[in-house]
Amino acid sequence: MNSRRDFIQTLSLGLGAATLTDLTPAVSAPFLQKAPADKQLRVALMGLGGYANIVARGMKECKTAKLVGIVTGTPSKIPEWKQKYGIEDKNVYNYENLNEIKNNPDIDIVYVITPNSLHHKHVLQVAAAGKHVICEKPVADNAKQAREMIAACEKAGVKFYIGYRLHFEPHTKELIRMREAGEFGKIMHVNNYAGFQIGDPTQWRLKKALAGGGAVMDVGVYSTNGARYCTGEEPVWVTAQESKTDPVKFKDVDETVTFQLGFPSGIIANCGCTYGFNHVEMLRLMGDKGWAEMNPAFGYGPIRGTTHKGEIKQPDVNHQAYQLDGIADAILNGKPDPNVTGAEGLKDMLVIDAIYESLRKNGAKVFINK
Repeated sequence: MNSRRDFIQTLSLGLGAATLTDLTPAVSAPFLQKAPADKQLRVALMGLGGYANIVARGMKECKTAKLVGIVTGTPSKIPEWKQKYGIEDKNVYNYENLNEIKNNPDIDIVYVITPNSLHHKHVLQVAAAGKHVICEKPVADNAKQAREMIAACEKAGVKFYIGYRLHFEPHTKELIRMREAGEFGKIMHVNNYAGFQIGDPTQWRLKKALAGGGAVMDVGVYSTNGARYCTGEEPVWVTAQESKTDPVKFKDVDETVTFQLGFPSGIIANCGCTYGFNHVEMLRLMGDKGWAEMNPAFGYGPIRGTTHKGEIKQPDVNHQAYQLDGIADAILNGKPDPNVTGAEGLKDMLVIDAIYESLRKNGAKVFINK
């Protein structure tokens, strides 16, 4: 398994869903009407790996965002992308001439989808060029880098978003709405898990210099973010433990990590993430008046959920299209920013920093430094 696409496909297949390449959402049209050409957010993708292909395909369903440019270090990919998505020569860049994008009025925002440890560098470059930025999660290697990225975007006067597609996904949004409306009562406990069995031992995700870490840095973000949106609180402490069944393959990064998050109200969330095995994609919330379970909870779809009131009946949508259209709506129409800004990414990185510190301290409780 070499890509984020393989990860989500594994999760979905393990739960009986269709493969990603064949997936046709039951409701594919996003929530906005098709915008005129002069009212579209013009997007360039930076890094043309597996997930960039998924984003590009999803953007064909967008109503207010349009793929117009690419940034790649692999020239051989350029002809296919130009042909498939109608990319003009003037909107094609590489990592060396990226700064020239500042002179291109036909690109509004750059979506950074490069390996994790390059996010910091690339977001700073895009911000310096005066373009809005979307950065795929995890936002950076650590909270310090995330703060620098936020500051750079603020200084440049550009918007900074993180690729938290689930914040636009209807089943997840309904879960959050129910929690905010008090329909579960006082939240008592959260339990979630995300992971898959990673394949090719030579891939970049198993190299700390490019990935920043292992399962925690990748699928662990789903667990931390899920616990946070299920409680509506920010954790104040962490304890974490790692199990490693293949010390050769995972010599550089973490394989399977379980961790506990303590919240101000006294809630403890039990969470986990793994690169070691499949069939782990679930989220469960327990309140004193009700409960909810999402399974599948984190994949590209279909997401499924049930509560004490019955099935969560929401449309199946293209996550990437909804995400890009939601961000476009905020930028073009002055709507409030969705909860996917750099600040949201920083909150997850604070937790992840604490998880790794707890692992270094043999599972000791670590209080989260805000």
